[in-house]
Amino acid sequence: MKATTIIGIAGGSGSGKTSVTNEILHNLEGHSVALIAQDYYYKDQSHLTFEERLQTNYDHPFAFDNDLLIQNLIDLRNGIPVEVPTYDYVNHTRSPETIAFQPKDVIIVEGIFALENKTLRDLMDVKIYVDTDADLRILRRLMRDTKERGRSMESVIDQYMSVVRPMHNQFIEPTKRYADIIIPEGGSNKVAIDIMTTKIQSLIQNQQ
Repeated sequence: MKATTIIGIAGGSGSGKTSVTNEILHNLEGHSVALIAQDYYYKDQSHLTFEERLQTNYDHPFAFDNDLLIQNLIDLRNGIPVEVPTYDYVNHTRSPETIAFQPKDVIIVEGIFALENKTLRDLMDVKIYVDTDADLRILRRLMRDTKERGRSMESVIDQYMSVVRPMHNQFIEPTKRYADIIIPEGGSNKVAIDIMTTKIQSLIQNQQ
């Protein structure tokens, strides 16, 4: 059985993690590659009332079921298929539906706290941090949430100042020190992405 290469991609909200991930996935086309978003692993909140669920801080590490994510990755690395959870953002709890996930040669784990948990980090062969200036991150978040999620500019700014920014400074920014490579400016940094892709391809070949 081929060894599985696990890649972690972290960075703040609006940093360009998804763009970097998509570029790497595109560059690895032809390989057995799959993406697991950490957002799939928001904790089940079915035991809480709807009003209590609305108070959840989704920008805190405690919002994620890392134990399940870690177990799923261990199983996949051992060649065991898993059922990956999904999250119901309307009802703010875990959905009863799951995604059947087969073992792959490369698994990319992407999320704001992908490098925050030591046990999760230790499973990773390559750790990437996407580092983008705060002014660009808030502008991207502002555009996304007003255009795609129908939110007001005031609510996005209030959430950013009261929750997103302090959580980023406390929990996300410090994980930069665990990264093997830091990619400035997200998906627009083609040179860094090409270098990272070459490194991943080398790992795949060495583990076959």
